Amino acid sequence: MKAPLQLLFIITFLGSFLRARPETDSCTSNLNLKAPTPFDTTNLHCLSVWDAQGFILRYVQTSTNIWSFILSTPDTNSYIAIGFSASGSMVGSSAIVGWVASRGASGGIKQYYLGGVTANQVVPDKGNLQVIGNSSFISLQSSRLYLVFQLETTEPLSWLILATGSTGLFPAAPNYSLTKHLDKFSTRIDYSKANNGSSQVNGNSSSQGDGNSSQGDSCDSKLNLSIPLNFDITKLNCLSVWNAQGYILRYSQTSSNIWSFILSAPNQNSYISIGFSPNGGMVGSSAIVGWISSNGAIGGMKQYYLAGYAPNQVVPDRGNLAIINNSTLITSQSSRLYMVFQLQTNQPLSRLIYAVGPNGVFPTVPSFALMQHQDKVSVTVNYATGSSVLGNSYVNLKRSHGVLNILGWGIFIIMGAIVARYFKDWDQFWFNFHASVQSLGFILGLIGVITGLILNNQLNVDFNLHKALGIIILVLACLQVMAFVARPKKESKVRKHWNLYHHNIGRIVIILAIANIFYGIHLGKEGSQWMVAYGIVLAILLSIAVIFEIGLWSKD
Repeated sequence: MKAPLQLLFIITFLGSFLRARPETDSCTSNLNLKAPTPFDTTNLHCLSVWDAQGFILRYVQTSTNIWSFILSTPDTNSYIAIGFSASGSMVGSSAIVGWVASRGASGGIKQYYLGGVTANQVVPDKGNLQVIGNSSFISLQSSRLYLVFQLETTEPLSWLILATGSTGLFPAAPNYSLTKHLDKFSTRIDYSKANNGSSQVNGNSSSQGDGNSSQGDSCDSKLNLSIPLNFDITKLNCLSVWNAQGYILRYSQTSSNIWSFILSAPNQNSYISIGFSPNGGMVGSSAIVGWISSNGAIGGMKQYYLAGYAPNQVVPDRGNLAIINNSTLITSQSSRLYMVFQLQTNQPLSRLIYAVGPNGVFPTVPSFALMQHQDKVSVTVNYATGSSVLGNSYVNLKRSHGVLNILGWGIFIIMGAIVARYFKDWDQFWFNFHASVQSLGFILGLIGVITGLILNNQLNVDFNLHKALGIIILVLACLQVMAFVARPKKESKVRKHWNLYHHNIGRIVIILAIANIFYGIHLGKEGSQWMVAYGIVLAILLSIAVIFEIGLWSKD
């Protein structure tokens, strides 16, 4: 009965760890900080201010001129920041930056003044925020960071800039310089209503309205442009095509072969673009790109043909879009860009690619070269029904891809290998269990690879190494399946050579799978929770293997 007890030991421990989940935070859960705070935390307003990174902001007006804040974020072994800006722009803002190194070895919190975009213009211990003395601290609790501070002000600035730094890079003595953020997001808060309105993530033009006042846009609101257009805007279809970036697309078929479009996006001092693609990929698509700088000094609009990924393959004034003469216009109105154009076509391509450019970098004469986008998304639009597909489907597909591959290649295949090596005392059982678990792992892994290829086709991202490793793993696994079917009998002279081949190919598959799983989690930007969860399961499996291996040696 020794073998079944060992197997029960494995399954029991795996079950307990697979059920474990790192602690998360949300506005529906109670705040339970272990560290004492200098203010009452029971009546805090709560906002999910950056869903993609899991940033939760709690705040309250403690007195007439004191505001208290708690920013909660996942611990990704990087600094976190919250900046207060007069216009939504990074330059000129003041930020509270906090960090706790891995395992809490070191940490800190400082105010920085962002005088520009270069490293020497981000100045520590300077800024316009009146931080209450001894009110600020940062705490690491259950895989989340809690950044706590109080400001002396009648009302904080409503534009907030949230950022996360590069993994493992923290400000350090003596100069406490801040490395460039890995990702950032800007949102506008209505403190009295506890909601966030206009949002930004990381430019023939006109600039209208007060740049410091923000007009939100949605498909429920009436379009009220201050400049005349040469088509009727009262009958436009409307789609929220990119919620994370606040992109709104309005369109209509003006005549049998003319389609009119208005793309609305937050003005974040960067270019915006909409591409029309035959397959959802960037390469081969034609894009309309528009930009207006935050001060209105620079502006323009052009068609680009995307022949490849290199900058010299993104060609201005080329493309397959038949743009109606004098129909293009980009305008800035109440902190939003409105890019207007008309296409001569019976039916526009349904696969659209939206992108946002780097902050403050625009196409300029003479080349009008386009810098690489900061973020992009691909969406399929049904012009007849006025619907679009991507949104959460991308996130769900990405996570399904990860879960399937972790379970298939990263857990079940390893379990099958452990049983095959250490449970041969129970002859028929170990073989049946090994074959069943390996088959299940192969099927899950195969589906995981297929979802990865679908995801790669939708996003058209450059994950070549991850993709190549996945295909190599799948090919080796297929060879294992064929070897299993064609295995020689135990009495055969070639059986020992077959065993050597089968065992070593299996080991290679496991090593490559583990490496590719961790690399995939990194590429997916899922944070430390996935890394930690799989790391714990892997550590248990390896510990079990080591214990049984020692037992095997002692027998010999």
